[in-house]
Amino acid sequence: MATATETQTLPVAHPPPTVRPRVGPDRHGLAMPFEEFVEADFEEGWLYELARGIVVVTQVPAPEHGDIVNRITELFVVYWIANRPRIKYRAGGGECRLRFPGMKSDRHPDQAIYLHPRPKGPNVWTRWIPQIVVEIVSESGEDRDYVEKREEYLAAGILEYWILDPSKRRMLVLLRLGDTWEEHLYAEDGIHRTELLPGLEARVGELLGPPEVEGED
Repeated sequence: MATATETQTLPVAHPPPTVRPRVGPDRHGLAMPFEEFVEADFEEGWLYELARGIVVVTQVPAPEHGDIVNRITELFVVYWIANRPRIKYRAGGGECRLRFPGMKSDRHPDQAIYLHPRPKGPNVWTRWIPQIVVEIVSESGEDRDYVEKREEYLAAGILEYWILDPSKRRMLVLLRLGDTWEEHLYAEDGIHRTELLPGLEARVGELLGPPEVEGED
């Protein structure tokens, strides 16, 4: 029993360690809260997005997809070098996230161009919205790129959304017009010039590269 002059030391209660949810390909098509998804650990070797509260797991794209990404990256990097103050940040799929809590979606665009400085403070990927987003349509990804992301990027405030479609050999450019998109469809020989980046020319055929030859390894 402690006396009046003694100090009794009580054990300090520590909160249990936070366990981050683990997400792998087995979660494809299953519902997951937005808050859990953005804090999750992901099994390597796959690509993960959250689409309206549903986990979408896809395989790493084929090299042909990567070739197009590289050409788009080069287009913007060359422009950035010559016009550094205009582009504040250029990012590929592994370098940014577009988080939309209200729509319960978390996206990784193939390319994103930010013309405004990064905001200070936490939750940067929820508060920092790019002005131009580029997606390359992959196999079985038509609905995701042409429908779901079209709706989400409009609601988020993105100004231009480019959809490069290798199988159709074309590029659809969506320009914000108030609360809707204005469509501009470019064939393989088309050139898109954006007012957001004066002097930039996006030549569809050059970005897509040569068409794939059937039976070619």
